[in-house]
Formats: sequence, structure tokens, C-alpha cells
Amino acid sequence: MDTILLKIAKQSIIDSLNGQNTIDKNALLEKFPELDEQRATFVTLNKNGNLRGCIGSLVAHRTLLEDIISNAKSAAFNDPRFKPLQAEEFNQIDVELSILSVPKLLKYDDVADLKSKVIIGEDGIILRLDGRQATFLPQVWEQLPTFEIFFEHLCKKAGLEGDCLQRHPEIYHYQAQKIK
Repeated sequence: MDTILLKIAKQSIIDSLNGQNTIDKNALLEKFPELDEQRATFVTLNKNGNLRGCIGSLVAHRTLLEDIISNAKSAAFNDPRFKPLQAEEFNQIDVELSILSVPKLLKYDDVADLKSKVIIGEDGIILRLDGRQATFLPQVWEQLPTFEIFFEHLCKKAGLEGDCLQRHPEIYHYQAQKIK
């Protein structure tokens, strides 16, 4: 199944580059009924080991098939941090999928309590405060391996001060099945 999911993501990007729509959704759904389940995904593109695009859904709001197709196209062409992917770059990118579990609110008393409840290296985190929100997938722990550095960067990603945990934001955690 992992191979099929990656093929769908890659074909979505190729189709967009070529102005086509070659994915036979009905045939895929008939052969793989699990593609019809409501799931949240992220699609990450890397080029030469560097991030080239990453877009996803935090909450399941469409089928796994539709979420992968939409997020693959968005990661390639609509990530505001990067220029749209060009056809000549396609063979240089690696596609990675993350299929998310349902985020759960993490109740905590203070930063020390939060630190004791977060599973470093496994938990993806959603941070919400003052109408702002940001998330890091579990694999971000590979680049930001300590609780303090991870949350400082997550606070800043949300447009907040680096020590925003002192203001007791809402924290949700989730896990992700990573497919490369």
C-alpha cells in the first residue's frame, strides 16, 4: 500500500506539470478501498536533502486519496516558502508522506509537566495561542532534537515569541506513519 500512496503523490505532481489528469480514482478506490477513508496527510518534498515543499492537513476532512492528491500538488506548487516546482526539478525530488493520527489535546500544568508528557522523536505537535497556530511533524525532532529547541522554533513558526510556552498555549499531539 505504501508504494501505491507514493505513486499517487508523484503522479499528481507529474499530472500538474503536464496539465493532465491521469489518475483513475474509481479504479484505485475499487482496488484499494482504504483510500476512501477520511485521513489527514502531509506531503513533504526534499531536494538534495533540503526541504523543497511541505503542505498537509491536520484534521481529516476528505478521503485519503483526495488528501494525498491535493497536498502533493500544494507541496509542489503552492508552498509560499518556495517557488513552484519546475519540470526539470522533478527527478531531483524525494517525496515523503506522513499519515497522521487524530490530534489529541495534551493537558499540562506547566512547562515541566508538558516536557514530561511529550514523547521526543515520536510526537507531532500542534501549538495554538492567541489565534495563531503551527505544527511540526514528528520527523522535525531529527533537526531540532531537544524539547527546548523544538518548542522555541515551533513558537516562532506560529509567529509568537520563542518562549511562548510560558503563556500556556493549547498543545495537541499526534503520531505520523512516515512513508518514503
